Parts: sequence; C-alpha cells; structure tokens
Amino acid sequence: EATALVNKRRGENEAPLDIDAIDLDDPGVLGMIAKGETEGIFQLESTGMTNFMKELRPERFDDIIAGIALYRPGPMDFIPKYIAGKKNKASVTYETPQLVPILEPTYGCIVYQEQVMQIVQELGGYTLGRADLVRRAMSKKKESVMIKERQNFVYGNTAERVPGCVARGIDEDVANKIFDEMMDFAKYAFNKSHAAVYAYVAMQTGYLKHYHPVEYMAALMTSVIGNPAKCAEYILHCHDMRIPILPPSVNSGEGAFTSEGGSIRYGLYAIKNVGRSAADSLIAERRARGPFISLQDLLTRMNGTELNKRAVENMIKAGAFDDLPGNRRQFLYAYNTFMDDIAREKKDSIKGQMSLFEFMKEEENAPQRMPLPPVEDLSKQDRLLYEKEVLGIYLSGHPLEENETQWRSGISAVCADFAQTPEGEIPRLRNGEKEIIGGIISSKTVKFTKNGKIMAFITVEDLTGSAEVLVFPKIYEQCSNILEEDAKVFAEGRVSLEDEKDSKLLADRVWAFPEEKKEVWIAFPDKGTYLNDTPDIAEAMDGRPGADTVCIFLRAGRQIKRLPVTVNASEEFLDILRGRFGVDNVKVR
Repeated sequence: EATALVNKRRGENEAPLDIDAIDLDDPGVLGMIAKGETEGIFQLESTGMTNFMKELRPERFDDIIAGIALYRPGPMDFIPKYIAGKKNKASVTYETPQLVPILEPTYGCIVYQEQVMQIVQELGGYTLGRADLVRRAMSKKKESVMIKERQNFVYGNTAERVPGCVARGIDEDVANKIFDEMMDFAKYAFNKSHAAVYAYVAMQTGYLKHYHPVEYMAALMTSVIGNPAKCAEYILHCHDMRIPILPPSVNSGEGAFTSEGGSIRYGLYAIKNVGRSAADSLIAERRARGPFISLQDLLTRMNGTELNKRAVENMIKAGAFDDLPGNRRQFLYAYNTFMDDIAREKKDSIKGQMSLFEFMKEEENAPQRMPLPPVEDLSKQDRLLYEKEVLGIYLSGHPLEENETQWRSGISAVCADFAQTPEGEIPRLRNGEKEIIGGIISSKTVKFTKNGKIMAFITVEDLTGSAEVLVFPKIYEQCSNILEEDAKVFAEGRVSLEDEKDSKLLADRVWAFPEEKKEVWIAFPDKGTYLNDTPDIAEAMDGRPGADTVCIFLRAGRQIKRLPVTVNASEEFLDILRGRFGVDNVKVR
C-alpha cells in the first residue's frame, strides 16, 4: 500500500520504487533505528525492542537479524555479551579456534539454531542430517536423547560414524562446556532463516518510514483502520513527525488513508456506520460526475444508494463535509430534512406528479435551493466529542493537549503500553511493577464488593489510547469526589498483566491534575468600543465560575483592566469570545 502511494505520487516521469531492491545496509535507515525511532517498524516498535536497538546501535543488516533472534525469552541472556562484543571485538574469546568462523559474525555468542548445527558438524564431525536431528532434540528438550548426544559429541560413536570432539583434538572439558552452552541456548533458539525474513521486512518498513514517511504512515494507519487505539497511537507519532492529519473528505478522501502533499488524509472507511460499499459508491459518483458542491448536491446525487441517514450524520460529525459550504452544526440541523425532501420529490416524480421546482428557472433549480439554517458552528469541545464518537479518536485536537506538558512530566507509562502484546513479543510492562499513567476519565463503573463496599472501574484515556484502572474500596473512599467522567487525573499503581487481554492498573493512589490558572485577554481598539461590548462580555461569562482571569486591553493608550469576576476559561468559552470579538482579539496566557 505504501509503495503504491509513493509510485502514484511519482507518476510517469520518475522511476517507480522497487521495495525489493533496497540497500539492506542503508545507513540512514539503520541510523533511524539506532536512535529509537522505531514506531511502526515491523518487529521493532515495542518499548523493549526500541530500547534494545538504541543500545545495540545496528550498523548492518546482520545486526537487525541478530537483534530479532536475541530479543526472546532465553536468548535475551546473551544480549549483554553480544553488545559488549560488538563494541569491542578484541574482547571476544573463543573456547577453541574451530568456533571462530562460526561465532565471529555474532561476536562469540550462539544466536541461531543453525550455529548449533554448524558446531556439531565442525567440532563433532556430524553429518548435516544428524546435526538437524540434534537441533530438534535440543529445542524439544528431550533429555534422554541429549544425554546420549553429549556422549556422541564429546567422545564420538564409531558405530554411528561420529568421530567426536576429542578425536578431533578438542579438550574434553572444553567440549562439555560448549555442549552445555548449546543446551542452554537451544531451549528457546530462533533459526536464522526465520529471523532474517523478519529483519528483511523490518528494513523494508524502516526504509519506507525513513524516505517516504507520509505514504508509509498513511498505509500503516490503513492497516489498523479497525483498531482506534492503535490508530490514535500512530496519529500521535505523526504529530511528533510533523505530519498533519487532515479530516476525512467527501471531495478529497478515499476509503483508505492517503497521502496528500505533505499531509495524511483520513480514510472514509474509518468512520463508524459508513460501510465500505457506501463509501465506495460515493467515491465512484465523485469520479464519474465531479466534486460535490453542496450538502444538497451530495444528498441528491447519492439518493437511492447505501448512504443512509446514520452514515451521513456520522460523516458530518467526522468532518467529511467540511469543504462544502456551511458548518457542522448547520449540516446536522439540515441533513434529515434535506434527505426526506429529496426522497419525497423523487417519489412524486416517479408517480408523475409535477414538482414545484419544475416551474423554477434552471439557475434557481440548482443544488443550493434548500438553504442551511443560520446557526453558529459547534464548539471545539463538541467537535472533539463527536469525532471521538464516530472515529474512535479525537482528530482535530484532544482535550488533553492543553495539559500535554503537565501530563508527560507526571507519567511513567502511556495508556498504549497497556494494550495486548502481539504474540511472540515481550510485554512493554512488567507484572507487579509500579507505574503512573494520566489522562481523562472516559468511563466509570461502580460496583459493590461482597462486603458491601464500593469500588470503581475507570477508563483513563491519554493521547495514545486508553487503559482500565481498578480502584479498590480503600482508595475509592479517598478519591471518589474526583472520579467523574471527563475529569483529568493521574493514577499510580501496580501493573496486572492479563493473558490475551489488555493489562490493567491496580490503583494505590488517584489524584486530579493540578489546576493551571489562565488569563484571557480581549483586545478592543478603544474605550468606547469596549463599553459598547460590555454586555456581550458579561453574557459570555455568566454561569461559568472558575479561577481564570479576564483582562481587557485597549489598543488606544495601551490600557489594561482586569475584571473582578473570574471564570472557567474552557475551550467553549474561548470559542464564544472568538466568535463575538474575532480570533485575533482573543488570546490566552
């Protein structure tokens, strides 16, 4: 998908990208991995693997292969030795010279099952077939077979034509020590061919991310289009990469996420209750007859298709109609009536009844004939809540953004760390360890214990996703007053890992975000204008008690006045002020 997006952008004048022909030792890609910028890179994006890559600092494709093979239970014990050998090759020692050609590429460590096979072949004189049987027996922990095989490896077996290490000039104690190391390793070992295929895909995905980040991140989000939590995690990473995310669009968007200049356009398939067939029919209509020019034009042209009222409502809430004339609140007020009128008109015309519009001039019979109601747009808070409802994420912002610095400085883990770990990967968190998370309470369920005491299950949501926090009775008594939906809290507790489920946090303490007081500045050209608009300011402040100050600034004479009544400077309040006095005349400090 990413390669197709790149080649679409390149067009016919530039050679197409061949992802199978990249340099697997590309220093730019390896450097990015070494810096820990591994989000979205196959096999390398978990927290543990990211930290390992930063420590390993891969300089060649073989380092990625070894890293993937080592980062498993068991082989992980060899990681310090591997890194030490990589940093200082002169420090690597070998039990016998015959091991040098086998273990030199991995700095003296046994990393792959194939190396076990090579050792028994080169040191013990095994055939290739017999070496594979030893590998299988080791990996399946067949003790009786291994006891016999140790004898064969060290001393040989004439009847089975195995010379053994001693007969080939290797000390008995050295041979036994080597066999012990192979036994310890082979219990969990990866085969190199398996690790190499993983590493190959890791380098391909890393290459795309490094050289074509917009196309790659768009394709990556399409791959998790049914997983809002993972999608939100990648959107946050796009924010860190300075890649803007544009809302879905009926005129510019496709079903999947797409690259658009230096931005990513949200996919129509990701909107809840907008089926693929409905989205595909809308895209087909746009391609066949051109862009939609108004809400009524779109609803008229799509009448009779699978684009039903629920789908239209959710597309409005997602921002898919934002490039049509009007605002989201107007669309929400009008779409139901428009769709009913269009359907009725079509029904009447089929019956042969004459429509009032048939008497109108052609230009009056244009798609804008139904006026939108004259209402103000949604507040920022409502826009965000609707986006969360239909996309599963906040798209045009996040309620936590204004507290992002405070949030990041107060946590030890993000909510995405609690998501179920893919099979074969090591969990990001450790069972029983203390962690602190923070965010907005998106849901709360209260339950009674057998003793009749109250406990709560709360879902805390941050910029990366959500995590469940269990608040037991003793802790609940201490913090029940702040455990309300939309409250911003920190929670400290022990991690509870779950098999094939998301992990949970068992809270020892929950506390609210410390309040940060604001000053809202409203600028006027002079005192007369301010006095004339004073009733509007009072009306906007009415019913919004809080600790934030409102400051009046008069440009003529540069006078400042702080109002005696404080308010809650919410985004909704600020949106009202900006609507009445202009965006450039309202500032927050």
